[in-house]
Amino acid sequence: MEINSSSALHVALLSSVAMVSSANAQPKANTEQQVYRAKDRQSFEGLNTLFTGKVHVDIVFPENDVANYSGAYVTFQPSARSAWHSHPAGQHIIVTKGTAVTGTRDGKVLHFREGESVWCPPDIDHWHGATPDAPMTHLVITASKEGKNVIWKEKVTDEQYKAATK
Repeated sequence: MEINSSSALHVALLSSVAMVSSANAQPKANTEQQVYRAKDRQSFEGLNTLFTGKVHVDIVFPENDVANYSGAYVTFQPSARSAWHSHPAGQHIIVTKGTAVTGTRDGKVLHFREGESVWCPPDIDHWHGATPDAPMTHLVITASKEGKNVIWKEKVTDEQYKAATK
């Protein structure tokens, strides 16, 4: 099963890891700085079809007509994780609280902690989430290519998650 969307806004509303692209948040001209106020941030819960467990997303900044990347804080409660997915233009993941777990189709698993980061290259199927015993928050900086920043796939099974976190 592959879930795909060409609209970055639609992807963001469908998924907690996908970033939003909003015309309202863009600068009036390429020469103006833009402040994204915390009180104006989009915030939402991850969909059960794309995440296992409780996941919360706070959009930090959208992509714009110059920068084809966006950022969000994503908080995973213990044992929460994303479904399998890939990013057409890659993604940086920076842990800001707790310990993150990420796995790829070839069975490689990485654990990384507060202050550490991971680069996920384009088109690599992966998932990420919290450990079983503690919540985790990470900042994701996600690039887009041809209007797409994430391609969602099937959910990570309990067996796959348990094997990665044992």
